[in-house]
Amino acid sequence: MKGFKSKFLGGLLALSASGVVVAADPPEVDLARAEDIHMGACFMCHGADGESSTPLYPRLAGQHYQYTAKQLAAFKSGARKSTTMAGMVADLTEEDMVALGVYFEKKPTSGNPVSDPELLEVGRFIYHRGNEFSGVAACATCHGPEGHGSAQLPRLASQISRYVENQLKSFNQRERTSENDVMHSIAANMTELEIKAVSLYVSSLD
Repeated sequence: MKGFKSKFLGGLLALSASGVVVAADPPEVDLARAEDIHMGACFMCHGADGESSTPLYPRLAGQHYQYTAKQLAAFKSGARKSTTMAGMVADLTEEDMVALGVYFEKKPTSGNPVSDPELLEVGRFIYHRGNEFSGVAACATCHGPEGHGSAQLPRLASQISRYVENQLKSFNQRERTSENDVMHSIAANMTELEIKAVSLYVSSLD
C-alpha cells in the first residue's frame, strides 16, 4: 500500500511539471473493483463503456489513465470544482482512481460523425496551425497531431464536441482554475467560430 501510494503521488507530481509526460503502459490494477465503482456510480453519466450518455459529461473511453486519475484527485481535493463529482469521489482511494483510469483507458474509441464538413476544415486548420493573427496556438503542439494527448494532457480525439466546446469556454471564463495558464490564454483568444470548429474536428478523430 505505502509503495503504491508513493509511486502514485510521485506520478501526480510529474504530471504537474512543465514538461509533457509521455503516457506509460497501464499498471496492473483491480479491474473488477473499478467496474464495480463504475457501474455503481459513474455509468449513469459517462455511459456503460465510458462513451458518455450526454454532451454535458466527458467521454472517458480511451482517456489516459494518469490524466483521469489526476482529475479525480483534483475533484476530491477541491482543486477542480464540481458538487456532483465531489460527492462521487469522496470515498475513492488513490488505488481506486488509478484503477478507474486504467479501466476507462482500455475501453474502445471511435470518432463521431461529422455534421458540418466545412466547419470541420476550419477546425482542422486551427488545430494544426493555430491563428497567428489572434495569438491562438496550434492545439496539436500539446495534444498531438492525432489528438491523443499524453499522461499530462487529455486525449481529445473522439471526445463529445459539445463537451470540448463547454470546457474551452470554462477556461476562457476562468471557471477551470486547476489547470495551467496556457489554456486560459489560448481559450481567451478563441472566437466562437474557432471554438466550435476545433471541438467538431477533435470529436471526429479516433
